[in-house]
Amino acid sequence: MGGRLDPAVASVRLAVRQSLADVGPGSTVLVALSGGADSLALAAATAFEAPRSGVRAGAVVIDHGLQPGSGAVARAAAEQARVLGLAPVEVLKVSVGTVGGPEGAARTARYEALHDAARRHGATSVLLAHTLDDQAETVLLGLGRGSGPRAVAAMAPVDGVLRRPLLAIGRTETRRVCDASGLVPWDDPQNSDPAFTRVRVRHGALPALETALGPGVSEALARTADLMRADADALDALAADAHAAASVADGGLDVLRLAALPPALRTRVIRRAALAAGCPASDLAAVHVFAVDRLVTSWHGQERLDLPGGVGVTRTGGTLSFVRAGPSPRPPAVPER
Repeated sequence: MGGRLDPAVASVRLAVRQSLADVGPGSTVLVALSGGADSLALAAATAFEAPRSGVRAGAVVIDHGLQPGSGAVARAAAEQARVLGLAPVEVLKVSVGTVGGPEGAARTARYEALHDAARRHGATSVLLAHTLDDQAETVLLGLGRGSGPRAVAAMAPVDGVLRRPLLAIGRTETRRVCDASGLVPWDDPQNSDPAFTRVRVRHGALPALETALGPGVSEALARTADLMRADADALDALAADAHAAASVADGGLDVLRLAALPPALRTRVIRRAALAAGCPASDLAAVHVFAVDRLVTSWHGQERLDLPGGVGVTRTGGTLSFVRAGPSPRPPAVPER
């Protein structure tokens, strides 16, 4: 048997190399590892590419504790990371709350733990294994829920400390990487459970679209995300300036300045103010923003509006005020010893 490199391995390595191109020598990056095929393929490619750029690469495995045997799955994933040569490798057990539903609460706990791990290890980046298929599903979910451009823009390749090198790589390729590399991925039973909306989209809606429209639907949806992200980024930049101009004391907003803005900017300014006051981004929906907008455009003495996260909005004279009750702390992630 020859030494020809499997094309899937080459594609994933190239994707990681491109993602790390602006990470300086001597930096540390962490792979968010679940033990599934996508994150194992990412871990293998990162273990190969990072040292060639002078970058130290480790891994963080999050144990949500939501399924029987989750601790054993996490430890097995960590061991595969060590065999690949990643260091440091850490397993973190997180406490999952209830806000945002099971999926949303688990995601919030996971991202908080990953950000904490990056700070503790001095990592410049955390690499996430979201694929082209994940991106297509996210776009469809946003469209199906009537979400705005930011939700349809789905996941960005770089989002602060988070990087997603595999957004142009499909799941079939990550599985091939594992097969070619002798890695044993864990198949999460929840990924085939139709109780989850994303699973129904994955196994029902997307295949139906491929049947009706022909192949390439996932790639087309990913292109839609890229186009929407560029537009959303431009509008968000304009909204940041408008927010600064409309801001008054204590996080309030000047109603006259808001009323003069186009609706697309005004609602973004309102959303920014609500988030700044403490609304959880995952829970702040368009219906909430539009209700606050009516305090500007259709004022007739409405009562206080209650937003997610305990934030209240009132209009007094020419000012919108956003007030929040005290926050409730989340237990920190605990590294396994």
